[in-house]
Amino acid sequence: MSRARTALLGALALIAAGTGAASAVPADVGTNAVASIPCTVDYKVQNQWDTGFTAAVTVTNNSAAKSSWAVKWSYAGNQKVTSGWNAKITQSGTAVTAANETYNGTLATGSSVSFGFNGSYSGTNALPTAFTLDGVTCNVDDGSGGGGGGGGTDPSGKVDNPYAGAKVYVNPEWSAKAAAETGGSRISNQPTGVWLDRIAAINGASGSMGLRAHLDAALAQKGTGEEVVQLVVYDLPGRDCAALASNGEIGATEIDKYKTQFIDPIAAILSDTKYASLRIVTTIEIDSLPNLVTNTGSRATATPACDTMLANGNYVKGVGYALAKLGVIPNVYNYLDAGHHGWLGWDDNFAPAANIFKQAATAEGATVNDVQGFITNTANYSALKENNFTINDTVNGTSVRQSKWVDWNRYVDELSFAQAFRTQLVSVGFNSGIGMLIDTSRNGWGGTARPAGPGATTSVDTYVDGGRYDRRIHIGNWCNQSGAGLGERPKAAPAAGIDAYVWMKPPGESDGSSTAIANDEGKGFDRMCDPTYTGNARNGNSLSGALANAPLSGHWFSAQFQELMKNAYPAL
Repeated sequence: MSRARTALLGALALIAAGTGAASAVPADVGTNAVASIPCTVDYKVQNQWDTGFTAAVTVTNNSAAKSSWAVKWSYAGNQKVTSGWNAKITQSGTAVTAANETYNGTLATGSSVSFGFNGSYSGTNALPTAFTLDGVTCNVDDGSGGGGGGGGTDPSGKVDNPYAGAKVYVNPEWSAKAAAETGGSRISNQPTGVWLDRIAAINGASGSMGLRAHLDAALAQKGTGEEVVQLVVYDLPGRDCAALASNGEIGATEIDKYKTQFIDPIAAILSDTKYASLRIVTTIEIDSLPNLVTNTGSRATATPACDTMLANGNYVKGVGYALAKLGVIPNVYNYLDAGHHGWLGWDDNFAPAANIFKQAATAEGATVNDVQGFITNTANYSALKENNFTINDTVNGTSVRQSKWVDWNRYVDELSFAQAFRTQLVSVGFNSGIGMLIDTSRNGWGGTARPAGPGATTSVDTYVDGGRYDRRIHIGNWCNQSGAGLGERPKAAPAAGIDAYVWMKPPGESDGSSTAIANDEGKGFDRMCDPTYTGNARNGNSLSGALANAPLSGHWFSAQFQELMKNAYPAL
């Protein structure tokens, strides 16, 4: 299995608390006087380094309700806005204008809106002292509300479902790429995961935002409500032992490097009290533990690399260490990757997988209390719900389980698998309150080829193949699948035992390159991403079903993005 990542950058140093808030409220201004001011602006420099800074702005409208808005200010120095989020920001000389996006133009009386941006400067970074909202001069807030955009108190403990009652962070980098595509604005404001897939991603790599920059942007988006930030923590030693497209940078024996150079720096940032008001969801090391079950030993699907990782224990140790370090942070919610039904749904994989997850969750100081839940189908294509057949159906006396597609699996879709696997996980000692996430970013399988009903009952194979939504050649195919579509939109608590449907894999980011491409990202070439490849034991020696002309994993793949929108279900 292979997964992509979101490239990240912007090494930011935290400035001293309290030094970055614009303040111009006289001490003797009474409550009524403040309320009579038509608008209030809270401008904060959240981070600052030698040549740049990150700022968050919250605007409160105390006058008549608005259907659109524009905030303006001027700089005294040479500050330049370089990128922004939650507003359309333009600059002419020292004058800056921030206008609403299409989705946040409504500004009711007494309500607030937040946006943020990165900027450059040299010399001093003096705070602007005057702001207007639609041409009317605003009061400048004293910043006493803190850096989180206002609202809410830091929780004393973890909530049962972090997605309940919360917005989810929209990655401005992914959003910009999606919006630049024809028709992409229909989904560019959906929340997606931020992939930390190499050490350089923590502080930033390849010209993109780093972890602090994303968290700062999330604070700017947060406003007065709750906000979830979704991170994929993905850089184990000997990573992805059954595939090459997302091989990692850390060697199979370098567990100490993983701990000290990858997990420890992430934990240090997430522990910053500045981010305590965010609900930070981590997806821990996709594909790793499932590979130890299905791709080791005497199985035809085994690989030497997976046998090595099983023997040295570094997947188990690494996952345990990550859970322990991150789980102790009060506002971090760890979800372990649990493959998908077409990987772990067979009897000889189902229970053994739960057992190895329990082993990892109690290794290196971790306990089951460090696990909020599990995520299935991460960056994969398994259908959420097959409505045209069930596992209990028979055709002329032959069980659906005997069809070539199902092949004795006990599950035909992700929802049934996730709910059943949750029960299995509780049975081996995980907390009864754990919740499941399902990645629905690319499992819609809509479009003109979507079956309208069951297949013909000529045979069990015609019945299943004619009715199944998942149109992959083989359920083991995972790379840039032809015909796939966007699935259910992100949603909290959509079904029993399910914390949320999520788009953890950002649609439009490649799973791997179709041909070998030299790179410095540790990405190999996996033939499962080559549309001419005729397969191996892990996909029944079938064609790969991959799209042609794909870039490296994690890089933008316009053709895939367009196909996902075309085949979306529900349709766009």
